[in-house]
Amino acid sequence: MPNATVIGLGKSGNAAARLLKRQGWQVTISDRGSSEALQAQQQQLISEGINVRLGGSFDPETAKAELIVVSPGVPWDVPSLIKARSINIETIGEMELAWRALNTAPWVAITGTNGKTTTTALTAAIFQKAGFHAPAFGNIGYAACEVALLDQKIDWAIAEISSYQIESAPSIQPEIAIWTTFTPDHLSRHKTLENYFSIKASLLDRTKQQIFNGDDPYLRKIGAQKGYPIQENACWTSVNGKSELIGDPEFGAYIEEGWAIVQGERIVRSDALKMPGAHNLQNLLMSVAAAHLAGIGKDAIAEAISEFPGVPHRLEQICTWQGIDFINDSKATNYDAAKVGLVAVKATVILIAGGEPKIGEDQAWLDAIKAKAAFVLLIGEAAPTFAKRLETVGYLNYENAGTMDRAVMRSTELAKQYSAPVVLLSPACASFDQYQNFEQRGDHFRQLCLETLTH
Repeated sequence: MPNATVIGLGKSGNAAARLLKRQGWQVTISDRGSSEALQAQQQQLISEGINVRLGGSFDPETAKAELIVVSPGVPWDVPSLIKARSINIETIGEMELAWRALNTAPWVAITGTNGKTTTTALTAAIFQKAGFHAPAFGNIGYAACEVALLDQKIDWAIAEISSYQIESAPSIQPEIAIWTTFTPDHLSRHKTLENYFSIKASLLDRTKQQIFNGDDPYLRKIGAQKGYPIQENACWTSVNGKSELIGDPEFGAYIEEGWAIVQGERIVRSDALKMPGAHNLQNLLMSVAAAHLAGIGKDAIAEAISEFPGVPHRLEQICTWQGIDFINDSKATNYDAAKVGLVAVKATVILIAGGEPKIGEDQAWLDAIKAKAAFVLLIGEAAPTFAKRLETVGYLNYENAGTMDRAVMRSTELAKQYSAPVVLLSPACASFDQYQNFEQRGDHFRQLCLETLTH
């Protein structure tokens, strides 16, 4: 029986281990952590015949593995993985393992700095409304290998794929791929913007039918140059009408006179989507283009969009308390996403921001704060840094709340004081200083709002 090692417990790693076990491998999961939660997972996996090693570092030379599968959160360039590849141990990501099990079905792959989750969820909703078994997975819904473990055969794979997952999945060849946006992010991992771009581009380059956000400044610039990875039949999108399309309008998708139009055909009214924010028109357009290219009819597309409830943690309306709306935008984990969230809310806000800071350009975000925020409550590690940045641009209406609990309670006082009708959690940061992930951060905000304010 061949030996495989999975690096990293958790949703993706555990699913990868179970899939490998089912495929006939002798499987070991290795994780540097040793928390009670990991120990509970360890006991469950051991009962399924999977070995688990907690609390130690992985050494490829002593592991005797013929295959190493890496969870998405594990950096691709840690010394042990570099060493494994140097001694020719096959090393792949969890997404690559899923592709090998699911590649008989066509894939729609969605990547980009921001907009991935909404576009993925909306695309999956349309395909499902059309009668396809088309689960959303990756950074949304299922882990990729969980889909490979499903009893029911899938018709379409709708995959949200981050740069981390592309980097470790060189074989994926989607039927359709969407590139939503491109702005600096994850540079602590990818080092340069060029490297980050080339990872994203490699996925699009392997795709049969490409869809690009033609309103994104960086992608538009690449499109105008007709550079790598753009194919001649690429579908470019624009919410600003046919005249703003780059590339061949025959293949393009755009919004004009209140309609989403793909390859010259009116598909659905653009106001059918109930989510706030101009950026969601772009997400609508890319999802509709993917569905149309897959041969899905207009009725199913229109019905799915009109019923779409939105995405948790992305401009999610939590509750209204004494006339104040509380909105969860925890998925805004970088400056660009947080700026989009601020602009999408059509009212003055009390902003809760902060967490684990990221490298990036923050000027547009700061401008949006000056325009939209009556007051900013800072939380987490980023609070001192953000305070200095706000002062640099002359914005002084802030205080360091430290924790989410204090920020939510203080926001109620400030919203009344400044007559601000909205409290917005839009952190512009990763969550790992105080939470396991952005979902846990958003869930805590939701819990605080519902338990503290509505009782």
